Amino acid sequence: MSGADARPVALITGSSRGIGFAAAEALAREGFAIAVNGPAEDDELQAAVARIAALGVPVVAAAFDVTDISAHDRHLAGIEAALGPLTTLVNNAGVGVMQRGDLLAVSEESWDRCQAVNSKAVFFLSQAFARRLLARERSALFHAIVNVTSSNAVAVAVQRAEYCASKAAAAMVSKALAVRLGPEDIAVYDVQPGLIATDMTAPVIEAYARRAADGLTLFPRVGQPEDMGRIIASLASGRFPYTTGQVISADAGMLVPRF
Repeated sequence: MSGADARPVALITGSSRGIGFAAAEALAREGFAIAVNGPAEDDELQAAVARIAALGVPVVAAAFDVTDISAHDRHLAGIEAALGPLTTLVNNAGVGVMQRGDLLAVSEESWDRCQAVNSKAVFFLSQAFARRLLARERSALFHAIVNVTSSNAVAVAVQRAEYCASKAAAAMVSKALAVRLGPEDIAVYDVQPGLIATDMTAPVIEAYARRAADGLTLFPRVGQPEDMGRIIASLASGRFPYTTGQVISADAGMLVPRF
């Protein structure tokens, strides 16, 4: 393709299911070529790739562990060889705590796991992505990084303190990236989902749904991955021009101050 008709290309981490898959699907419907990521070349990843392929866009399975920092550039190169130059990175892959409970009992293992996936990987994959973009002449397509953090970047969930800390770190990474990459015309956004029905929240989502109905959220329901996918695709498609460094509180108004 020429620069005028080039197709945007997105890597979405953790996109074999949940919010990540919803983002991949929404971006595919926008005409993006898609790299679907999961930690292993398994049936779940292949099924996700097949569902995206059915939408009629180029797609590739990108099986790699986001915490393997030294392999980031190799995997990005492989994606570009298959799909063309990347325009978009969605850092969605994330993990929860190993065990909910008293923060005084949090293990170093659980702390390190949250930090490794939820913040360190976000920083270094974004670094590798940005270096590739800055090293070449780019098309006129919109270029962006969209980080999926959490309402817990700002709101404490005391039984998941290490998760909250890792998401707060990722939120600051988003701000720092926006400052560094703004002059390069690369937008950065931080989407902070609230109560979303995913595999990670499955054990507690019914309780949260009751709390949402009772007024915890301004819209009295929990969110769906598809809600987040539409938000991510809107940001990545450049439909919010002249914006960067923005936090999108995708939480149905849960964190709006009120009394």
